[in-house]
Amino acid sequence: MTDTLDLIALVLILAGALLCLTAAVGLLRFRDVGSRLHAATKPQILGLLLICLAIALALESWPVVAFLVPVMLLQMATAPLSAHMIARQAHRNRTIDERDLLVDELAEQERTPPAAGG
Repeated sequence: MTDTLDLIALVLILAGALLCLTAAVGLLRFRDVGSRLHAATKPQILGLLLICLAIALALESWPVVAFLVPVMLLQMATAPLSAHMIARQAHRNRTIDERDLLVDELAEQERTPPAAGG
């Protein structure tokens, strides 16, 4: 049974490393902010989750799982929030191509004064 778990852990680590590599390549290759944010958050989080799962399977220890669960939860909570803040700042700096946006809710908020109630 240990050999099977080690093989599954190896496959998970390789898949997670491949996802992390694609996230890094995406950050270097993509040109606009939106594509870079997509590359920085989605494959990176999934890669980390796969690697943490592989570590938990390989070590077969509850203290390790208790350590890895908060790591995964914090990563899932902070990566989307930081991507949202970066995208919002890029919109305010006008570095996002507005032709690529289907709906621009921030532009609507900028046109409506805060005290107007809308």
